[in-house]
Amino acid sequence: MHFSIPDTQEINDGSGSTYTSFNIHINGVFHCTARFSLLHSFHEQLKKEFGVNSLPPFPPKKLFQVTGPKLEERRQMLERYIQIVSQEVVIANSDIFNQFLLTAQQETQKEEPENVSLDIYLMNDHKISISIISTDQTEDVLEAASSQIDLPEDFVYYFGLYLVQKEESGDTSIVRKLQDFESPYISLKSATKQAFHRVVLRKSFWDTGFDDDLLANKVAMNLLYVQAVSDIERKWVYATKEQLEHLKSLQQKGSKREFLRLARTLKHYGYMQFHPCVADYPQPDSSVLISAGNKELNFQVQLKPDIVKEGSFKITRIRCWRITTTVADKEPEQDNTNLELSFEYLMARDTLQWITVQSQQAILMSMCLQGMVEELITKKQGKKMKKPSDRAKRGKRTFARENSFASGLSHQNSTERDDKHLSKPVPRLVTRQVNFSDFKSGKSKGGQNGDSVGNSAFDAAIGDEDL
Repeated sequence: MHFSIPDTQEINDGSGSTYTSFNIHINGVFHCTARFSLLHSFHEQLKKEFGVNSLPPFPPKKLFQVTGPKLEERRQMLERYIQIVSQEVVIANSDIFNQFLLTAQQETQKEEPENVSLDIYLMNDHKISISIISTDQTEDVLEAASSQIDLPEDFVYYFGLYLVQKEESGDTSIVRKLQDFESPYISLKSATKQAFHRVVLRKSFWDTGFDDDLLANKVAMNLLYVQAVSDIERKWVYATKEQLEHLKSLQQKGSKREFLRLARTLKHYGYMQFHPCVADYPQPDSSVLISAGNKELNFQVQLKPDIVKEGSFKITRIRCWRITTTVADKEPEQDNTNLELSFEYLMARDTLQWITVQSQQAILMSMCLQGMVEELITKKQGKKMKKPSDRAKRGKRTFARENSFASGLSHQNSTERDDKHLSKPVPRLVTRQVNFSDFKSGKSKGGQNGDSVGNSAFDAAIGDEDL
């Protein structure tokens, strides 16, 4: 996950006084705003659960209100803190961490729990309407949607919920996968204020071998079929004219299983394709089309109008990667951020090289990389896909309003968010994600500033056949 606190805002507390609140962005999107006292309470809860030695330093309390350079210093320290703790898997997967973010989102958007209807779509525009509580988290909503279509519990977490945006061209663009620390209903409601969005059910695995687990079940197979048809139609999957004709014939016959068996043999089946972007490889300012899948990032580089060079970067040879954001000094109403994904790649046995991609979908690319790495490691460890019953054993997450988190959030809920009080970002380079273990040991994984995501598959999975 990519956390940042790019700016702050001054909030009126309703009595004529104001306080500073820190705007927390997750995976490139505004998630919530929280005052220092709330974040300090969150830190104290983590200390009780995991011990002070498991946590990075937290900014100290001050007797008087912090302003000017001291406020900027506190913002940077808080950003650093939340970036680091989010990289510790045990903490990031804890009920404290996820429930804090879920409740903070709820209170920031002033969303009280109520019965609502939420529409979940498939890639063919088929709509699944489910009844939920507005503050239900992502896994609750996914399980409700799966139950609605009679998807067996063994297959629920082969799929995920994604936020997609409808573009002016009529096509849909995947924005991000919804995480368990957020409410799909609130996230959709918030995103739709800027543009038309919808929540879509898609498969969430990268290894096409998992398809075999699903083909024997009619509901699961239909979900795979719908997505395969969509990916082929939008040309994410490459097929010859003869293959397309064969696929069309199978569609007309209703031979879905045979359709999928043929589709799985096609180039880039199961890949996610991103918008055209710019990379510094094989040369500066190269126009490139990137796809992620099959344990690799595939580059199609436009060398000349009629010449395309293709190459792939295997995830087992990516040593680490990072996301950076350049904030330009532009007018406030203009988009003033540029995202970059940089990864350090093992070109030869003793040669590592940094490659940088400039894309507004850089964070989505990073999340895809992380997903492929985690899936590869999980499979090598012999672990299986989790089930709803596995999650139920932990019990439903609770978050008592009497505790310190809720007290701060309730106070915050009585105020209105006033965007005109947002502090203006200063031009700077912000690294979105860091490696927790490297911070504690003081070691760097490489790169320009050391704030990189170490790839656990680099050492665990690479072999001579990868070189």
